[in-house]
Amino acid sequence: MSSGGWTVVAVAGVTAAYALVSRRLSSTPLSSAIVFVGAGILIGPAVLDIVDLEHDTAPITALLEATLTLVLFTDAMTVRRRDLAAGGFLPGRLLGIGLPLSIGVGWLLAWPLLPGLTVWELALVGAILAPTDAALGKTAIANPRVPALVRHGLNVESGLNDGMVLPFFVVFLAAIPGTHYAEEGAGGVFWRALVLSTALGLLVGGLGGRLLQWTRARGWITREWRQVYLPAVAAASYELGVVTDGSGFIAAWVAGFAFGFALRHYRTGGEEEHPDHTSDFAENLGGLLASISLLVFGAVLLGPALEHLSWRIILYAVLSLTVVRMLPVALSLAGSGLRSPTVTYIGWFGPRGLASVVLALLVAEEHVPGVELLGRVVAVTVGLSVLLHGVSAVTLAERYGRWYEKAAAATRGLREKAPVPEAPGRRRLGSLDRPET
Repeated sequence: MSSGGWTVVAVAGVTAAYALVSRRLSSTPLSSAIVFVGAGILIGPAVLDIVDLEHDTAPITALLEATLTLVLFTDAMTVRRRDLAAGGFLPGRLLGIGLPLSIGVGWLLAWPLLPGLTVWELALVGAILAPTDAALGKTAIANPRVPALVRHGLNVESGLNDGMVLPFFVVFLAAIPGTHYAEEGAGGVFWRALVLSTALGLLVGGLGGRLLQWTRARGWITREWRQVYLPAVAAASYELGVVTDGSGFIAAWVAGFAFGFALRHYRTGGEEEHPDHTSDFAENLGGLLASISLLVFGAVLLGPALEHLSWRIILYAVLSLTVVRMLPVALSLAGSGLRSPTVTYIGWFGPRGLASVVLALLVAEEHVPGVELLGRVVAVTVGLSVLLHGVSAVTLAERYGRWYEKAAAATRGLREKAPVPEAPGRRRLGSLDRPET
């Protein structure tokens, strides 16, 4: 059997094995992310060497890019304007203030710790490690003892910050000589990657949503094909961004917003359906692909990176998960009225995941001079995040939940009790791990 065949067997075996015990593990600190990343290290070149790095590069890249495209699209389509207003002040502060600060702090701390990287490569490190992935610490959001304000804020932040960091990423990449975006020039990057990709995303997503509602009203589309239709729209928006030399990810992210808006505001009759129902298949598929992507990450990136550890890489990874995340969160929430346990809880649960891995892969494809060191830093940071956030999620969610219950009973007008708009849960936050009832 070819090496590619053994890779498929290994990935399928790990996925099936976890599925068989998923209910048993769902309430333990051993998260699905820990299992898949650990299995990836085991089947990678660091241990069993089942995954062939030289021959498996193309399918690995396609898997990771397809996964992020689907995740960006489905996350964006569930977000509504009211999620960032009224009681949803929390995600607005985290995204509008905390995210840019995280990029800046990550950039500055990388300067003394990662010698050999240019100023714009250091900026890329800050941008790549800024977005969070709530799925890696889903218990921190899913636990009903955690106040709805905090769960809502972390959920919306995670759904939007990976898309919001893309313009920073594109601009920093364009400043590095020799990259594809640098050849386009500042004007080309602005018009193609930012303006054109955004316009294409709005067109494809908005038109796609309107067409779906139009055909539903006439009974032309079956329930099953409605589920398949959404990934097709996501893929079309991504590819249009790519073939026009723009950003496929920006196009897919914007298309998700437009698609969700169209489903909510352009019903033309027939059975009323929330966009979350239409996205069930796509979100479940995205969750499965994200788990497989973490396995591939463990094999291709983290395993080899562990063989070349240095104190500088480890220190930066630790600082990235603490200072780079928690300081901007504290500053963004200053004056919000939230208590220090809440600010600390929100600051800690900013795990790094899929978006960071894919953006690091894109840097590798651009042949950035410092990509080897950059890739190791990202791999170790994400790997450490998978471990620490996964292990701590259950315990800290329960502990914080107990604090909140006592504080809510003893304090009138507690800010954490502020109402938030009801939002649909994102299935990638754990439906594949949720115990059967």
